[in-house]
Amino acid sequence: MTSTLTDTAPRPIAREASEGADWRGSAAGYLFLTPWLLGFFGLTLGPALISLYLSFTDFDLLGTPKWIGAANYVRIATNDPKFVAAMHVTFLYVVLAVPLKLAFALLVAVVLNKGIRGLPLYRALFYLPSLIGASVAIAVLWRQLFAGDGLLNQFLGVFGITGPSWISDPDYSLYTLVALSIWQFGSPMIIFLAGLRQIPRDVYEAAEIDGASRRQQFWRITLPLLTPVVFFNAVVQTIEAFKAFTPAFIISGGSGGPIDSTLFYTLYLYQEAFAYFRMGYASALAWILVVIIAAFTALAFLSSRYWVHYDG
Repeated sequence: MTSTLTDTAPRPIAREASEGADWRGSAAGYLFLTPWLLGFFGLTLGPALISLYLSFTDFDLLGTPKWIGAANYVRIATNDPKFVAAMHVTFLYVVLAVPLKLAFALLVAVVLNKGIRGLPLYRALFYLPSLIGASVAIAVLWRQLFAGDGLLNQFLGVFGITGPSWISDPDYSLYTLVALSIWQFGSPMIIFLAGLRQIPRDVYEAAEIDGASRRQQFWRITLPLLTPVVFFNAVVQTIEAFKAFTPAFIISGGSGGPIDSTLFYTLYLYQEAFAYFRMGYASALAWILVVIIAAFTALAFLSSRYWVHYDG
C-alpha cells in the first residue's frame, strides 16, 4: 500500500519540467510568428489606426495635423461633386466588370472541364493575364491598343469602319477598363475549375439516364453545386474591383478623364493625398471605402443563406 501511494504521489519536478517544455515550445512558435506580427502591427494595423486619426484632421504631409473633428466627413457628404462622380464611376465599374468576369471565367472553366487534351497548357495560358494584367506595362499596352490610332481601330479600318478614340471618348473609356478586367479572368477560372472537379460524375450520369439535356444539367446540377465557389469568387472579385487603381491611373494619365469618366474612387483618393496634399481628407475617403467594402461583404454573407448551398 505504501508503495502504491508513493507511486501515485505528485511529482513537482516532473510537472515543472513539462511546463518548461511547453513554454519553450510556445516561445519557439511566437518567435517564428514574429515577422508576421511585426508586419501586421507595423504595416497594417498601425498605419490603419494612424489613418483613422488623420481622417479627423487637416494634414498636408508637411505640417502638424490639426484636429478638425468630422469636418472632412461632412464635406464628403455635403459638398464634394468629385466624390459623387468617383462613386458613380466605381459602382458602374463593379456592376459591369464583376458579373461579366465571373460569367466568362465560368464559361471557360466549363469548357476546360471537358477533359480536353493539353489541359495544363491551357490553364497556364488562361491564367497568365491574371499574373500580369494589373501591371503598368499591360496598362500601357491596353492604352496603345484602344488609342485613336491603336491596333483595334487599325483592325476595324480594314473593314472600312472608323472607330472612336476609345480611351478619349467618355462614352467608351470606362468600357475599355471593364474589358481589361474581364481579360484578367484566370484567377476565378482556376477556382471554378477546381470546384467543377469536385462535382461527382455519377450525378450527371443519373441526370442523363433521366433524359436531362446539357443545359438542364448546368442549371439544375452544376450551378447549384457550384454556388459556394461562385460566392467566394464574387466576394473576392467585388473587393478587388472596388480597389482597382493601376489601369485607370495609367490609361487616363492619372487624371480620371475624359470628363471624370474613369475617375475611380481609389484614383480620386490618390489625387487628394498626393496631388493636392490633403492627406486628412484622403484618409477620410479611405475609411469610407473600407466601410463600403465591409457593407457589401456583409450583405453578401447575409444573402448567401438564400442561394448558396453547402449540403450538396
